[in-house]
Amino acid sequence: MILQTLRRRRDAPTLLRLWHLTSLDAPTVAVVWALGFAWAAGVRLPVWIPALLALAAWAVYIGDRLLDARAARMAGDVSGLEERHLFHDRHRRVMTPLAVAAALGAAAIVVTLMPSAARERDSVLAVAALAYFTRVHSAGGETAGGVSAKFVFAKKEMLVGVLFTAACGLPALSRAEVSGGQLTVTILFALLAWLNCFAIDRWESGDDVGSRHVFAAACGLALVGLVTAAVLVGAEWRCAALVLAGATSALLLAMLDRRRGSMTPLALRSAADLVLLTPLVLIFK
Repeated sequence: MILQTLRRRRDAPTLLRLWHLTSLDAPTVAVVWALGFAWAAGVRLPVWIPALLALAAWAVYIGDRLLDARAARMAGDVSGLEERHLFHDRHRRVMTPLAVAAALGAAAIVVTLMPSAARERDSVLAVAALAYFTRVHSAGGETAGGVSAKFVFAKKEMLVGVLFTAACGLPALSRAEVSGGQLTVTILFALLAWLNCFAIDRWESGDDVGSRHVFAAACGLALVGLVTAAVLVGAEWRCAALVLAGATSALLLAMLDRRRGSMTPLALRSAADLVLLTPLVLIFK
């Protein structure tokens, strides 16, 4: 009966599965939202900025999944790994060199193309990201310093949202006169990034109670986004449009939560990142 139910679940198309399994989802989301921030601020980003974002995000996400898989193998229990971790572990002889190449490419861009002022500013973000990455992969076990794993992950969700938003938003915000609309977009995206992590964790843990919180949080964020867009549209229509794109992503996450029982875990996880690409309709319009 369980196997029949699993067979009836919808799986993701091949290209969407590969996009997720090869860790290309996070770089794509980072580039799309960085360009979205720039579009809303009315500035044009140099080509090296989205290239740097894509390479750095790819290296970090591949490294994260390889380290998770390695830790599970060394512990002798891979039952808790998701398909993305297993994919990276099976193909580690390919994924490891790709992560190293991406990291070296990002470093080359920083050294040769990034202005010294931006290098100094972004070094703070890089140090914070490195500290977070090191902390996550050195915690080990279910507790950290007497703090429950659930609370640790809650902090992880918030940190991911803040760091990811800073990486995507700073290139545009540092090149434009910061307005209330741009700050609003930044806050909305931080909440959206948090919601994405929160939803994925609850779905993968099979936490039905937590999933109800996902639906409520997604609907609440969508409603706040719609109201905010209506307020901004007269004075800062570009920011209003980007806020509306974010609200649409939140609404799509709510819809995914309602349909999670009819999708395979891989399809659900892939779709959770796919719905964050709503700014594409703005930046390529």
